[in-house]
Amino acid sequence: MQLTVLYFAALRDLMGKSEELLELPLGASVGSLSQLLQARLPELAGFMGSVRFAVNEEFTSSEAPLKDGDVVALIPPVQGG
Repeated sequence: MQLTVLYFAALRDLMGKSEELLELPLGASVGSLSQLLQARLPELAGFMGSVRFAVNEEFTSSEAPLKDGDVVALIPPVQGG
């Protein structure tokens, strides 16, 4: 299945892009997407514990199933002062 993955803030800088299309196997979950991204770029491991995931503009958990055509946004915590 094909997903659009959107990266925001520090994740966008770390990934070097704001979005990409990814192919995942049927039955993949938000958690398996997270694992795939960390395997591709180990530097993400420090961020992923605090990243919020939204699927089709709704926040969700790592157990949430994904389906073909979903748009998944990775949103790190807001920093500032």
